[in-house]
Amino acid sequence: MRGSAAMDMDRVDQIIEKYNGEASSLIQVLLDIQAENNWLPREALERISEKLQVSMTRILHIATFYKAFSLVPKGRHQIHICMGTACHVRGAPRVLDAVQEITGLSPGETDLDLKFSLETVNCLGCCALGPVVEIDGKAHGKVSPSDVGSILEQYE
Repeated sequence: MRGSAAMDMDRVDQIIEKYNGEASSLIQVLLDIQAENNWLPREALERISEKLQVSMTRILHIATFYKAFSLVPKGRHQIHICMGTACHVRGAPRVLDAVQEITGLSPGETDLDLKFSLETVNCLGCCALGPVVEIDGKAHGKVSPSDVGSILEQYE
């Protein structure tokens, strides 16, 4: 189902049933749908609201509060570029420029074929490795602008 704009409602029902349709499992249901689909489609949220008997207002409040959730389609590969102090002084802005040039994305954007999403972050917690680019949770350290192309090729 990855990469498609809509999610199979039968699959949403299966995820809800996995947690016995209990409203207390709302966050876990959202996490499972996010993990499988890379975002939370509106029709999936409406189904969750109906099945768990939780208001859409409550669901949207949770989905917008936690950074783990996205209400817009995201790429299969999440690129996070650290712009924290240690990475910044070691050249992170030039690394970001290289990623933007290769992908055509600005921070906060996803490409049309849902391959990559690009975000900047304040710290990834591995300052000694700066500048750091994290893709799908894997940190690439001491990245130079000339490294960006070969790193991104690993995620075809």
